[in-house]
Amino acid sequence: NASGHQMGANLPAVNLGTGRTARAIVAGGNHTCALLDNATVKCWGNNNFGQLGQGDTINRGDNPGEMGDNLPAVNLGAGRTALAISTGQQHSCALLDDHTVKCWGRSQGGQLGQGDTTARGDNPGEMGDSLPAINLGTGRTAVSVNAAGANVCAVLDNATLKCWGDNVAGQLGQGDVAARGDNGGEMGDNLPAVDVGAGRTVASVSQRGNHTCAVLDNNTLRCWGINAYGQLGLGDSTTRGDSTATGHRMGDSLPAVNVTAPVVVAAGAQHTCALLANGTVKCWGRGTNGQLGQ
Repeated sequence: NASGHQMGANLPAVNLGTGRTARAIVAGGNHTCALLDNATVKCWGNNNFGQLGQGDTINRGDNPGEMGDNLPAVNLGAGRTALAISTGQQHSCALLDDHTVKCWGRSQGGQLGQGDTTARGDNPGEMGDSLPAINLGTGRTAVSVNAAGANVCAVLDNATLKCWGDNVAGQLGQGDVAARGDNGGEMGDNLPAVDVGAGRTVASVSQRGNHTCAVLDNNTLRCWGINAYGQLGLGDSTTRGDSTATGHRMGDSLPAVNVTAPVVVAAGAQHTCALLANGTVKCWGRGTNGQLGQ
């Protein structure tokens, strides 16, 4: 309102449904998803590609009577519940109780991992048991999922990392700029784990804005993808992971970022921040809006 008193007690809580509370919240491009206390998922906001998972393209939360008990939980499949959620620009993903991953919404870059560029969740009959879990490889399950932009990365049960979707800057870490998951035969055992170095495994991952960063088992940080503003933290502006040419490679050819004991990494559109073991925060990359805090 004109007086500016829109926050605090004047800002109502989101109506999640009778007796429902939230365990986790994620914000996508113009939509929001919550993991509720009963392990269901509810999403609201923009729905032009079915990212709300309701079998239509009707926005939710912009008109009265669309929230609370009137907002159905996303149909994840018979008997299935969610352990974690993540959202990209126009798609949504859930890590399910059986450690499979399902994604819905836009798929122009193959980010739904279904071997095509067809949106899911924007028409009836596409969710629930009709939405296949993403093929992560023979016997493989996921322990975490991170969606951003038009990509998804998952840390698997064997502590390897697989990423799919758009790859315009090599953010999938496969040594090329070809999308994965947008055509048949690109997922599952045909999708190699990202090479983060000999003998190294992945603890956590963050990606956004066409670059990806992973905290490894030896408490080092490696980043790849676009590097126009130094967001990879390597002291140059050379893209990594987009080619097998010298300077663009992955694996042991990709240097670790020079930060000590990174615990959590957060990738922004054109910058990266790390939370270190001693509780300090360091940021690098583009600083045009002061996002590096310097």
